[in-house]
Amino acid sequence: MTVFSSEYHVGEDDRKNSRGYNIAAVLCGVALIVLGVTLIFVGRTKAYEMDTVPSFEKAIDEGRYSDALSIYREIQDEVLKASPDDQDSNADRIQLLDSMESIVRERVDSLCDHIISNRYVLTASDINFLNSMKELTSSVVSERMYGISEDFLLGKIEKPVVMFFFEQLGPIGNFSATANPLLRELDYIETATGDVQSAEKALSEGDFISAVKKYTLVNESYDGFVGDYCEGRISAIKADMYEPMMTLGEHMLQTYKFYSAETLFSDLAVIFPEDEMIKGNLLTATSHTSEVREYRGSIEVICVRSLIADTDTAFAGRYHSSNTDLYLTTTEFENILENLYERDYVLVDPENLIEASDPTFLLERNLKVPKGKKPLVVVVENLQYNAAAYSCGTCRRLVLNDEGQVCGEYVNSAGETIVSRTAESIGILDTFVEKHPDFTYDGAKGIISVSGHEACFGYVVAAGEIEDRNAALSAANLAMINPSNDDIDFARERVSEIVSSLSDNGWKFASCTYAYIEDCRNTEKEILMDDTEKWLDQIGSLFGEVHMLVYPNGNYIYGTDDRAVYYKNLGFRIFFGGGATPYYTYGDNYLYLDRAMMSYKTLTREAYKDLFDYNQIIDPARKQEN
Repeated sequence: MTVFSSEYHVGEDDRKNSRGYNIAAVLCGVALIVLGVTLIFVGRTKAYEMDTVPSFEKAIDEGRYSDALSIYREIQDEVLKASPDDQDSNADRIQLLDSMESIVRERVDSLCDHIISNRYVLTASDINFLNSMKELTSSVVSERMYGISEDFLLGKIEKPVVMFFFEQLGPIGNFSATANPLLRELDYIETATGDVQSAEKALSEGDFISAVKKYTLVNESYDGFVGDYCEGRISAIKADMYEPMMTLGEHMLQTYKFYSAETLFSDLAVIFPEDEMIKGNLLTATSHTSEVREYRGSIEVICVRSLIADTDTAFAGRYHSSNTDLYLTTTEFENILENLYERDYVLVDPENLIEASDPTFLLERNLKVPKGKKPLVVVVENLQYNAAAYSCGTCRRLVLNDEGQVCGEYVNSAGETIVSRTAESIGILDTFVEKHPDFTYDGAKGIISVSGHEACFGYVVAAGEIEDRNAALSAANLAMINPSNDDIDFARERVSEIVSSLSDNGWKFASCTYAYIEDCRNTEKEILMDDTEKWLDQIGSLFGEVHMLVYPNGNYIYGTDDRAVYYKNLGFRIFFGGGATPYYTYGDNYLYLDRAMMSYKTLTREAYKDLFDYNQIIDPARKQEN
């Protein structure tokens, strides 16, 4: 019985397995059939889609335009009827439509270009194609009609060409729906061309605000095509201008250009009336501005050399230098600034006195300053940091701190290297303006004149400086240098970084000749030319365009002199001579100003009593001097 039972159960399992295999086989068969049908369907679909574009193009080539149009519309209907779940296939169909549209567009564009460039007269075959392809050609032709009208408005194409274009295409099919309104507006378009082109010129020069203003004025005078075009351009310009204009305006606020910022944000407030950030920035600017008036009096120009940063080195001990009378201390310069501020002087940019866009002549511009203020120009002379001045306690070079601010670096009497913003006139003036923003008119700082003798800002930036630098170092009992080309390249990069920081913060630059020629007036032209070429190549190349020249020791050359003409032809338009009393004059294509030299030796001059009180200036540290 047990054996029988066992055999019985085995047989039952076999029968169950047999049924499972049969079911699996049936399911696999069904799956294979479905897969086969699907592959056949997909294959036929892909084959159909692959054949669609060639069939479309062939129909056009053979002049069977209704067939071509039927192929296009059939695919278009499939796209419109497709379910949301069929997006992959729909994407393929949309690509087919794009390909067919591109074929038509290429042929229409070719005809249009031929009409415009060659006065091509359409043939019966051309007209049949344009007319028969219905919506495919009409959309492209409409775009070209608006395009040629836009080109006419922008002055890119002449009116007769536009008229001929419309004469050829206007009568065809439903093209007249676009052509006739544009033809009626052609005279209005012609009237607006000057103003529109003026707006585009302002835009090409980066003047977004003027462009928007001009387009707004045109838009107020025209509707139709011109009005629509202006509205489109205004919207596009506003989108492009917002971020860069906001960045520019906020940088103006950071660099104390409050008057320029006020003008900018006032304009932006009109263009973007709902923008709260613009309103806030405008309020910040106006809180630092006051009424401005034209100034026609004298212009004070003071000039300082490197400052004495370490008074112990300068005045204490047996080996202090006898040349300290040529320099102010940092304290004395700070005291002079305080006195000038109390007497209502305000820093100005002398380049605001001229209009020099034309290299052949210079126009006078009336200087503007805040009401109640008197203009002041500060010149920092010859910042090359010659080694002979180290014994006077001056800085040895300029450096940037971690915040990108320009600092002076010097070695004190204890042999320690000190880096400080207030070790040099640049940082002292910058920090004074931070404390008294109304000491500058629209962010003006000072003018830094540079030579190439020994170094620039304390760095050897050209191989030609090495010999002079080593001679000066040797005379000062200091170690000589032997910089490689890589060292010089690195030094030039450092100077460029410093120049960028200074420029960004309102400082301007001038040449004081490459060799700091002590008497330019009695120097032959050939020597000056050779000197200037070296300055432009080795020094000027680090500073960009420089338009000012500070004559060493004030020994200026008369503006009509052939040597001065040489300088002017190179782009120098503002020249500084020397004189204790303020004086400036306009000459033939140049502006000349006298500068008053500030040193310990000159502080007691009678001419300076209106600038400061001598007794409030002198540094008590000078009493250390033996």
